[in-house]
Amino acid sequence: MALCIRKSPNVIRILKSKIGSLVNASLTNSHSTPFRAEDLRNPDGVLVAQPTLFMNRRYKAEEGFASQRKVDVLNFPGGKVAFTHEMNFISESYEERIPCYRVLDDSGQIIECSNFTEVSEDTARKMYSNMVTLQVMDTIFYDAQRQGRISFYLTTLGEEAINIASAAAVTSDDIIVPQYREPGVLLWRGFTLQQFANQCFSNRHDQCKGRQMPAHYGSKEHNYFTVASTIASQLPHAVGAAYSLKMDGKNACAVAFFGDGGSSEGDFHAALNFAAVMDAPVIFICRNNGWAISTPVSEQFRSDGIAIRGPAYGLRSIRVDGNDALAMYSAVHAARKVAINEHRPILIEALTYRVGHHTTSDDSTKYRPVDEIELWRSKQDPVVRFRKWIESCGWWNEGSESELRNNVRKQVLNAIQVAEKAEKPSFEDALTDVYDVRPSNLVEQEKWLRDTIKRHPQDYPSC
Repeated sequence: MALCIRKSPNVIRILKSKIGSLVNASLTNSHSTPFRAEDLRNPDGVLVAQPTLFMNRRYKAEEGFASQRKVDVLNFPGGKVAFTHEMNFISESYEERIPCYRVLDDSGQIIECSNFTEVSEDTARKMYSNMVTLQVMDTIFYDAQRQGRISFYLTTLGEEAINIASAAAVTSDDIIVPQYREPGVLLWRGFTLQQFANQCFSNRHDQCKGRQMPAHYGSKEHNYFTVASTIASQLPHAVGAAYSLKMDGKNACAVAFFGDGGSSEGDFHAALNFAAVMDAPVIFICRNNGWAISTPVSEQFRSDGIAIRGPAYGLRSIRVDGNDALAMYSAVHAARKVAINEHRPILIEALTYRVGHHTTSDDSTKYRPVDEIELWRSKQDPVVRFRKWIESCGWWNEGSESELRNNVRKQVLNAIQVAEKAEKPSFEDALTDVYDVRPSNLVEQEKWLRDTIKRHPQDYPSC
């Protein structure tokens, strides 16, 4: 072969031209298209295909080295990498922070030149009604816990837009993998106020059969994974669920929710890498409310929030105003298209603020300034902002508002009264739904429990 090359100047010229083309291609493909603020005018456009540095199946890895006098290129598995004689460390931060996509300004008016996904009057009214319902339900259930009627509760106050807008932007076929502050998604899908009350009071109508903490919902009927308190453990599960949808050829995706604290867990990083490598149709939605219980984001990480981590793992990412229902709806709607049509994971960082305490076991005034909480409650309320917009569209008025809040309050109070009076689940439910055939140790435990109840009937009045 070497002899043939030496004897053929034409072959040499052809090889030089081919190698030169490869070098040019590597320089073009090895850098992502830069993110531009103006791209936010089109939420679908933000998620248009942009190559990342290493993308298997996007670049065909070749063995060996290809070199030129001017530019050396390493044909590394995963994609070609250009060499440089300059020793430059990648900066730990960009000069400017990633911009935040929004549609509605603080007064509820559409920002000029905004490009967003249109919503119909019926959808907008339903979104707002669900946001109010969630807000009223949280307030009453929180008070019920303070009265000692239920053992635990946590609210979504300040984060209603993330719940309802994201739920409205996906379909019932999409699998929801929640953290624990997303009951609004379940509400949107048809979970009734009575079902919420039954779960919180752990009665015999509770679908979890009293085996879950209050506010840790789950519903197979509504494609809503059961909540687990363990932080971020749901994220790898969501990727697995998404991959199964892809393998089955389903026109659906998985939607995983987590907080900024969850991004500090190992499962977060494993899940993003897993999703990118497997091209899983999953949408990660981070509710960055600034606090992981009492730990502020400034003590959690030095990176520019959460969205910037997506590209490092090969995910397209966007930062969204989580208190802007239209922005959240548009971003999730666009992300779902990409996830399903292109089998790509998407990371959405929703900037918001937890106005309420972390749970009923927490007093956030011990670590957050009261003035800060009140500022967000009064100036950045997502429910108020969305109401101003639908009122400006002529779809809502004061009469509608009064009627809705009065009706929801009556329904929630009635649901609590019914749930409180209902019988508790049978103790036998504590031993079922795990094994098809109960093993000997559970049979022995059941016998011991029955004997205990028989000896101390006064301690087990409902058994």
